[in-house]
Amino acid sequence: MKAPKDLERYTAYYNAEKLWKKIKRHARKIGAKAVYYALVLYYALQSPTITKKDKLIIYGALGYLILPIDLLPDFLPGGYTDDVAGLAIAIFKIARNITPEVRAKAQDKVNEWFGKVSPDTFDITDYQNKP
Repeated sequence: MKAPKDLERYTAYYNAEKLWKKIKRHARKIGAKAVYYALVLYYALQSPTITKKDKLIIYGALGYLILPIDLLPDFLPGGYTDDVAGLAIAIFKIARNITPEVRAKAQDKVNEWFGKVSPDTFDITDYQNKP
């Protein structure tokens, strides 16, 4: 199955160092749930349960997050909406292959950065139960 052209384009923008810088710089603006999604995807890349197809989806979503120019410029009110939507779609697509260990690492990092956050922030079970 061939990846959509846009997805391939965004994978070129993925870089772990740039991802960490963007998340740390903009964490408060994009919110704990979006940061959690980004971290789940980041840690999932390191998991042996993630397929090559899933990795391409992850690289595309994280690449889009890093991309300095996107559909809604980040400096506008609601400018991260498209970035967060991309992260949520990627989570939905790969949810069955996300291990509890990956979720725990992401949750620990979000709690470290934001303080203790609501358990609802970490709920991706709805995505995991989809057929």
